[in-house]
Amino acid sequence: MIALKISTKGRYALRMMLDIAEHQEECFVTLKDIAQRQAISKKYLEQIALQLTQAGMLRAMRGHQGGYRLVKTPREYTVLQILRITEGSLAPVACMDQDPNQCERCGFCPTLPVWQGLDRVIQAYLSGVTLQDILDRSVDHAEAPLD
Repeated sequence: MIALKISTKGRYALRMMLDIAEHQEECFVTLKDIAQRQAISKKYLEQIALQLTQAGMLRAMRGHQGGYRLVKTPREYTVLQILRITEGSLAPVACMDQDPNQCERCGFCPTLPVWQGLDRVIQAYLSGVTLQDILDRSVDHAEAPLD
């Protein structure tokens, strides 16, 4: 069985971005509020927020009215973008972590096309789901997976 596992950091980053997308209309969203709503440590959110801010996905404002906002609209953020920042590579096998592939067997490996195909499916799916898609689905309370 292939075990592509997204880390806690990646899962929390997605939850944080969704929370901000949902609550940013009134003002900047504080980490304290996100931490309470999402039951995530504020300290952990600080690390994630720093990464997302440095990557240009969040805008931070200090002070009394401070917090975080999305730089773009929720429709412009894909799950793939968010996970790449927090997870790095999402390649299904280690030999595909580098481009070009540095594996000594890549020129004649019979299984490489399998992993390349799986990678394409993962990339296509995650790049096809936006924060807005997830928000819309949560409003509809649909049970079906996102396509």
